[in-house]
Amino acid sequence: MADILIVDDERDIRELISDILEDEGYTTRLAGTSDAAVAEVRKELPALMILDIWLKDSAMDGIDILKMVKREHPEVPVVIISGHGNIEIAVAAIKQGAYDFIEKPFNIDQLLVVIRRAMETSRLRRENVELKRRDSVPTDLIGASAAFRTLKSNLEKVMRSNGRVLLTGPAGSGKELAARIVHAGSERARAPFVSVNSASIEPDRMEEVLFGRESPERGVEKGLLEEANGGVLYFDEVADMPLGTQSKILRVLVEQRFARVGGIDKVNVDIRVISSTTRDLQAEIAAQRFREELYHRLNVVPISVPPLSERREDIPRLAEHFIATFNKTQGLPLRELAEDAKAMLQSMPWPGNVRQLKNVIERVLILGDGTGPIEARELPETEVGGEAEAGGVVLPAALATLPLREAREAFEREYLLTQINRFGGNISRTANFVGMERSALHRKLKSLGVVTGTKSGARVAYVAEGDEAE
Repeated sequence: MADILIVDDERDIRELISDILEDEGYTTRLAGTSDAAVAEVRKELPALMILDIWLKDSAMDGIDILKMVKREHPEVPVVIISGHGNIEIAVAAIKQGAYDFIEKPFNIDQLLVVIRRAMETSRLRRENVELKRRDSVPTDLIGASAAFRTLKSNLEKVMRSNGRVLLTGPAGSGKELAARIVHAGSERARAPFVSVNSASIEPDRMEEVLFGRESPERGVEKGLLEEANGGVLYFDEVADMPLGTQSKILRVLVEQRFARVGGIDKVNVDIRVISSTTRDLQAEIAAQRFREELYHRLNVVPISVPPLSERREDIPRLAEHFIATFNKTQGLPLRELAEDAKAMLQSMPWPGNVRQLKNVIERVLILGDGTGPIEARELPETEVGGEAEAGGVVLPAALATLPLREAREAFEREYLLTQINRFGGNISRTANFVGMERSALHRKLKSLGVVTGTKSGARVAYVAEGDEAE
């Protein structure tokens, strides 16, 4: 859990607050003077500060410390407490950037609610600061396969429009990167790209987080919608959004305006919405977990992001890109890929898609000896499919139960399917790799019932049904 710094000149008070928070799973640090508080901040930045205004025998009072913290670390939320509180002190603290003001003697439940909300707001702000920083780094999709070219063509088409885009595809396939590519190539590129994790915000907090809030005491706090004004609001995994939240988002999409929590005046926004999901939204609608009206608002331009299994030609290039990236960002060895490693990577299943490939490359670079090309033997056994004993091969249970002829045919069928898909449906390249004449390979494929065709924009091989194998 998060680290909270408690600053109060009364030992009993700071220890009481510490005990309460530690019972809730937080870790705490304590300071009784301004010097001790500043030292703790400089030693390690806390996730949140609870700060008393009046500090006896200190060079600075709470307002001075608040100013210093907000000047140097504006992302750290500060909750002010005081036993001498009045509205003037509260207003002064809020104007200087305090998240909230609580008067002693405080209610424990009230304190915990304020702390939870402050921590959540801080987390969202840090995430978006990081996202904005990443926005400044040029990003691009990597690949040359047919499925990749189809995806890139579709993304380039929607760049020139202002329509809402719904990206679908399995986890780890690169949906957020695709959304960022659309933003970077559009007329809104200079405006913010704000990402919202649809499942991470509690329904009763959604309005405050998205719309912001205002009050005479606190002034105006902008929400994520205003932060995204002029740019893109990206709903990650929109299918996880609670139904109550869906209704509120639908209203904003229709009106392009809203009122902040506690406010009266309407705030107009100009935002482009891009959403993503790994789920079948039609099935979610049928199960009454997703609003059909919202689906039609978001699904103006549907784009499918293909899994890595449909982009096997791109795997070596992606792996080399990750090697170069880890060398630049982490100082990991800049190694080449041996041919047997490329072949192994292209034949692996990759249920985690591009994200899993990236993790495997990072693991190999960290655990490897750092010299020479990466070889197939260095790839994690759990990713390859298991460990063989005494240098043998792992025999799948399904093959072990078949007669020799049927087992041989099943193996040849799966082996050739893997190789053809590895080479993007290119028969000539496959024949060259497996060591067969092109005509012989065609005859073998026909006898095994394997045909090639186009699926999701990519040329792939699959087992024919019925008369297709004749």
